[in-house]
Amino acid sequence: MRLGVIGGGQLGRMLIAAARELGVAVSVLDPDPEAACAVVADRFFVGDLTDASAVTALAEQCDVLTYEIEHINVSALQALAERVTLVRPAPQVLAIIQDKLVQKQHLAARGVPVPEFTAGRPGESAEAAAERLGYPCVFKARRGGYDGHGVLVCRDRSELERAGVDAGWDASGWYLERYVPELREPAVVVARSVEGTLEVYPPFEMMFHPERNICDAVIVPARLPGQARDRAAEVAVAAAESFGSAGLFAVELFLSRDGAITVNEIAPRPHNSGHVTIESCVTSQFEQHLRAVCGFPLGSSALLSPGAMVNLLAQSGAGGPARIAGVSEALAFAGVHLHLYGKQRSRAGRKMGHVTALAGSTEEALRRARAAAAAVRIT
Repeated sequence: MRLGVIGGGQLGRMLIAAARELGVAVSVLDPDPEAACAVVADRFFVGDLTDASAVTALAEQCDVLTYEIEHINVSALQALAERVTLVRPAPQVLAIIQDKLVQKQHLAARGVPVPEFTAGRPGESAEAAAERLGYPCVFKARRGGYDGHGVLVCRDRSELERAGVDAGWDASGWYLERYVPELREPAVVVARSVEGTLEVYPPFEMMFHPERNICDAVIVPARLPGQARDRAAEVAVAAAESFGSAGLFAVELFLSRDGAITVNEIAPRPHNSGHVTIESCVTSQFEQHLRAVCGFPLGSSALLSPGAMVNLLAQSGAGGPARIAGVSEALAFAGVHLHLYGKQRSRAGRKMGHVTALAGSTEEALRRARAAAAAVRIT
């Protein structure tokens, strides 16, 4: 089996590690010759992810094509799929998910619960749009946002004015959501096979950096009441099934203070929230993604142990060639596993790796993971 992966970041690198165990050869396309996958892929192509000719050249070397990033050329994938190249998840899934407003419209039309949202109207000011939806509200970029970029929370008109949104407001590029006063932010990873069978992972709980608005830690199982845990899985399955495609779907959710579960957004690929599965579950999310897109039977998603994951971010002021210290100190903690992504260059806040820890409770696993992560210094 020959697999092509569009995007050469850390997700692709961890996919390759899982592919080695299954005997799957992996070719990768990425614009950066020093991408995380460059030294581990069986074949590595340097090229723009939106370049149809580069994507086609990759596909010609593969039996199945997949992706580890959303910001790619959907038209090229659709053309390849029409020529009987297997693209999984299907190109039409990516076309929906790339535009977050279209994603929300797709889910809402199929009865999947989402926060109240609205598109900006032509010629409408940001202030008028916010007043129409009501405060607090969240301005979200329809395309290209990630790790807190492209998201602006405005709790009242003064915050909107301080942010200066109207100066750059383009109703075609943004949409608004009603702010959800969340109690927790769970995520559920759902795998769907070519035959339509499902494997559903136990809900994870994401924790966010208070300043960067980026996920910095995840625990499993999530701290959810039994009823909320069942509902989270139910909503995630409905969201994943709405696309009707084989693949892995990471469904980010809100648990609001009134107990409602709604979908924040979906990634049709392995996701930061599922990194802990490498050690904590029978089948990691990376092996599961391979099984789903390659047409293999799905593996068990059962939890082996409570676990926690903490992202390793480059320190403030970091820039240039990456220097990593503290590896021995981190590995001295019991039950800890260190994953470094092989990125050659650092910048403040960039994800350079992660630490996972297993323990008898999520609290102890998180304590160990945070202590080990604190020992690692990336400059």
